[in-house]
Amino acid sequence: MPSPSPSPSPSASQAAGRHTRPGLRGRQTDPAALAEIEALLGAAHRERDELIEHLHALQDRFGHLSLRHLRALADWMRMPMAEVYETATFYAHFDVVREDEPVPPALTVRVCDSLPCQLAGAQALRAALDAALDPARIRVLRAPCMGRCDQAPVAQLGRRHLSRATPAAVLAALARGALDPEPIAWQRLADYRAAGGYTLLQRLRSGETGVAALEARLAEAGLRGLGGAGFPTARKWQAVRAGAAPRYLVVNADEGEPGTFKDRHYLETAPHRVLEGALASALAVGAAAIYVYLRDEYPGLHAVLREAIAELEAAGLVAPGFIVLRRGAGAYICGEESALIESLEGKPGKPRHRPPFVAEAGLFGRPTLVNNVETLYWIPLLAAGAAFAGEGRRGRSGLRSFSVSGRVNKPGVHLAPAGITLRELVDEHCGGLQPGHRLLAYLPGGASGGILPAALADLPLDFDTLQPHGSFIGSAAIIVLSDQDDLRAVADNLLAFFADESCGQCTPCRLGTEKLLTLLRTDDWDVARLQALAQTLRDASICGLGQAAPNPVSSLLRFFPAELARAGVRLHAGPPARDAGELQP
Repeated sequence: MPSPSPSPSPSASQAAGRHTRPGLRGRQTDPAALAEIEALLGAAHRERDELIEHLHALQDRFGHLSLRHLRALADWMRMPMAEVYETATFYAHFDVVREDEPVPPALTVRVCDSLPCQLAGAQALRAALDAALDPARIRVLRAPCMGRCDQAPVAQLGRRHLSRATPAAVLAALARGALDPEPIAWQRLADYRAAGGYTLLQRLRSGETGVAALEARLAEAGLRGLGGAGFPTARKWQAVRAGAAPRYLVVNADEGEPGTFKDRHYLETAPHRVLEGALASALAVGAAAIYVYLRDEYPGLHAVLREAIAELEAAGLVAPGFIVLRRGAGAYICGEESALIESLEGKPGKPRHRPPFVAEAGLFGRPTLVNNVETLYWIPLLAAGAAFAGEGRRGRSGLRSFSVSGRVNKPGVHLAPAGITLRELVDEHCGGLQPGHRLLAYLPGGASGGILPAALADLPLDFDTLQPHGSFIGSAAIIVLSDQDDLRAVADNLLAFFADESCGQCTPCRLGTEKLLTLLRTDDWDVARLQALAQTLRDASICGLGQAAPNPVSSLLRFFPAELARAGVRLHAGPPARDAGELQP
């Protein structure tokens, strides 16, 4: 039996062209950075689902995310650096700075550029601030919708929002150092209980009210998901409860649809009613925990909910840790329920392929009930016998919370009967149109819901009534446009939003939104090409963002050819016409 060959000597290895390198490969963790992570996060949990919370802690402490801190965080959490970096760079509110890049100024002023703010002069506001502020000390950035469309234009100074902002008001607030969120006056636990609050929860826990009876009441009232999808609430409970335990409840408080701010309104005015609805829902489906995902654009509400949850724990109404509050990081796509769950798990918020649906395999792979804030708000009221189903008009059922902005005298959240028309809503609840403005068009469902002409202002506003016109109500975000608005600029604003907010996961949405925006900015519109591209987005995009992104352009082509012509757009069914000076083929 031959003896084994001896191992090659170092000289033999070198002779064979193989070289060894002492120490570990790759960039190593900076001990000083790791010490800073330890000091900041202390005894915090190191599970993957805590990653975004830890990134927020770093961003808040240092004003940006350096690579040295990201490497140290990856080491501390025992995660691959690639996964930490991928998550950090996905979200708009994290400033990742490479070694060769300058650190951003300590203070950032963000100017909302959503459609309502654009109508109110946001572009001029940002230009004035750019000219007035020293970029070495204060940077001025555009930002997507901040959920304050009724107060447009809006600027964010640090963590403070300035409503109906002017350059002078922003500069004055900066001079005062007013950078923290304004305090919110909200109904405390004692006052809510004195008014009968948490009666539903106590009755469910005692058995005085059964889950089946509550489901029957919600079904009778016709309560549906009010975040946009409109799925019947009682049926959703039943679907989740059919799955094996453990199950979870997720509160979707990440309203990012331009024009939508009703959830902020309800959380600011009645946070305990929303929490009671969540606790009742959790009991109905046997949830092991409740996760509240609140958008980062609502810093004042983070404080409110932290205190409200602490009140519940102190009163013994919930066990400590049963309600988990999580902070978004600036991504519209996380309003989609599966992307929201990905974000809760500490990942980039990219929608999942379905099936399975989140009711079967959601948070941590378990059956998960995802409910919108307003849906939960209504549950205690309906259980107490509040009028709802009989409030509709034109054969519709229930009440709707309309977020109204744009060219009206009284923007805001207006509770009105389902089936009300736009004309009635404006006249009866919004004080009519602003002086000197004539109704031209309106968006019935925010950026996603399409644009309808004034000629269709007498359609009933509700689920399932607008689809024949290529539109939908969604979250009932109404943006009113007048004869003084440029519809081409409106569509440009909306398409730019979708192109910027696409998560990039699927090619039709990633490239299609950018291509639509590029074509929109030309003066020659090939109608067949635009329609084919729009149909591709609808058919092949993974989630509702890409599927709804073409709606503004499709609406212009369908309802507003005359307005496009006045804006200098030439519509044709083939290649753009050549100028007279160009050579003919």
